[in-house]
Amino acid sequence: MGVLDGQTLARQIREQVGREVTRLREETNRTPGLTVLMVGDDPASGIYVRTKHKAAGKLGIRSDLLLLPANASQSRVLERLRQLNRDDGVDAVLVQIPLPNHLDTWAVLDEIDPCKDVDRFHPLNLGRVMTGRADLFPCTPAGVLRLLDHHGVELNGINAVVVGRSFIVGKPLAAMLTNRHATVTVCHTRTRDLAARVREADLVVAAAGKPGIISADMIRSGAVLVDVGTTYLDERSEVEKLCPPDQLTRFDRKGNAIAGDIHWTAWEKSSWYTPVPGGIGPMTVAMLMENTLELFRARGRRLQWPGMS
Repeated sequence: MGVLDGQTLARQIREQVGREVTRLREETNRTPGLTVLMVGDDPASGIYVRTKHKAAGKLGIRSDLLLLPANASQSRVLERLRQLNRDDGVDAVLVQIPLPNHLDTWAVLDEIDPCKDVDRFHPLNLGRVMTGRADLFPCTPAGVLRLLDHHGVELNGINAVVVGRSFIVGKPLAAMLTNRHATVTVCHTRTRDLAARVREADLVVAAAGKPGIISADMIRSGAVLVDVGTTYLDERSEVEKLCPPDQLTRFDRKGNAIAGDIHWTAWEKSSWYTPVPGGIGPMTVAMLMENTLELFRARGRRLQWPGMS
C-alpha cells in the first residue's frame, strides 16, 4: 500500500512554474495574468478561489477575482466575460463552477475565448480532449494523470472505473484514460449494481461528490484508488463515520472536516491510494498554475513577444 502524495508533487510543479514565471518576467517584462469570475458567495467555491489566489501570488502570477452578485443576469455575466476576452492583461480566464441555478452554465462557458480558457471547459477545448488532440487539459483530470505517471502506475491496458460523469472530471478523464489505452467504464450514482462494476477495476477514480459511496467491500485487493471527492462535513457523527481518526482533531479545531468518495477503510486493500485531503486537491491547483503559464507562453508566441519561444 503506497500513498499517491499530491502535496509533494504539487509543490514540485509549483516551484517549477515559479522559476519559469520569474525567468519570463525578466526576459519579457510581462507577468502572467489569471482572472477568476465568480458569481455569488458559495462557501466551497470561496475556499477554492482563495486557495488559487494564494498559490498564484506565491508564484508571481497576477491573480484577480471578478465577483458578481448571486442575482447577476445572464447578459451581465456574458458581457464581463467579453471584456476579459478583450483585455490584453488577461492571459487566463476561469469561471468558478457551480454557477447560480438561473444562469446557463454552458452559455457562460461558451463565451470564454478558447485561447484564454484555462480550465479547458469550452466545447472546442473539450472536443480536443476527446479526440486526443489537446494542448492542455482540464486541471483536475490532468492532475490525476500526472500523479499516476509520477508514481509509475501503468495505464496501458488497465481496467479503470470512473465513478462520476461530470464535464469537469468524469467525462474528460474517461477520454484521457482511453487515449492512454486504458479500458474505461464510466459509472455514476444511478448505475445498477455499482459495487459489481467497481470490484472489476484495477483503477478506481471516484468523482461523484458523495462521501463514502465507495466502501471497502467494493474494492479488489491491489487496486489503485484515486479520490477526487471533497465534501465538507460539520457534524461530528458524520466525521466519525466517514473520516479517518486523524481528521477528528481537525474537526474539533476548525469546525469542519473533509471526506472523500472512497471510504478510508478501503485504503488498506489498495496498492496505491490518494489521501483526502492531500491527494488530488493540491494537484488541481498546481495544474491550474501550469496551465496559466502555458497560456501566457502561447499568447506571447502568437503576438511575437521578444523572449518567447
